[in-house]
Amino acid sequence: MEQPSVNRMIKWAGRIIALIGVGHLTLGMLASWSYVDDWLTLDLWGHWWEDTGAANAFWANPAGFGWPLFVVGLLIVWMDRNGIVPPPFLAWMVLGWGILCAVIVEPTPGPIVVIAAVVLLRGIHSAGTHVGPVARNTSTMIGSTGRSGAGGSGAA
Repeated sequence: MEQPSVNRMIKWAGRIIALIGVGHLTLGMLASWSYVDDWLTLDLWGHWWEDTGAANAFWANPAGFGWPLFVVGLLIVWMDRNGIVPPPFLAWMVLGWGILCAVIVEPTPGPIVVIAAVVLLRGIHSAGTHVGPVARNTSTMIGSTGRSGAGGSGAA
């Protein structure tokens, strides 16, 4: 059974961040599709001395910001679905990253990442005022029997 969402702002911030990651990967791969053969034949080995189109396309797309944004967005959505409020440092890191990208690179979805990070921060703050500290449920941990082990005090 899925637990209720901690906060709609958290859920939507995670979805937006994941969507931007997927969009970055999809559009980037479509734009750099002509270099995939170079990547698969290991033509990037030794590219540190040469600034090639294949190397630039690789570092901008499959090795770029898309994967981390996608993973962070999915993590936020997963945490929300499991009733876990994401830590504020996660939102602050995404905010900093978004600001950096928005200032240095144009065109970029950086401003949208900034908005999603601000929404995430507000959601975390809002959830923090409504949700108490989360206690670890040791009975659901892998290998836990719910009983104290040999020589254990039984106190949790």
